[in-house]
Amino acid sequence: MAEVHLIGQIVGGSGFPQRRLFCKWGLQAGGAWKLLSGLGSGQTQVDDPQADDVAYWCHPLDVHWATKGLQGWPKLHLQVWHQDDLGRSEVLGYGFCHVPATPGYHAVACVTWRPRGTWRERLSRRLVGGGPQLRSPEALAVGAADRFRLRTEAAGTVHLQLGVLLRHFGRYGVEC
Repeated sequence: MAEVHLIGQIVGGSGFPQRRLFCKWGLQAGGAWKLLSGLGSGQTQVDDPQADDVAYWCHPLDVHWATKGLQGWPKLHLQVWHQDDLGRSEVLGYGFCHVPATPGYHAVACVTWRPRGTWRERLSRRLVGGGPQLRSPEALAVGAADRFRLRTEAAGTVHLQLGVLLRHFGRYGVEC
């Protein structure tokens, strides 16, 4: 079977309206893919940037898959959260990106967004925090059919450094 090895890190996030940020992440792949080693999901620590608006997480990623086909290429889905002084958490943005399909080093910027909500929900978000959240954020990385109905606004960017290694793809007729 062909193999994909992903080694890298979630560097951090920038452009978010709040400080004290952390990121929840997960990897999804199709039915022909098998996770051989590594974690399929996780969470970074909270960073409270003092000098600029960039939260640094430097959270490692090390995942190894085997596959029988190219359908269902792995995707990384991200959720950026804000933690207030009382320890309450609210989601600031959702995003996803495909794992690069070419071997080598890749600097990836994953743009995030959040549901806009009604004018009452936006006013409530400003006054007491919180706001609309998705019931199943992982489903957005799987199917794009329902995303067009969402009213969203830009939230910020998550920066990733990813190294991709491909093995035995030539044996199965795939040129890299």
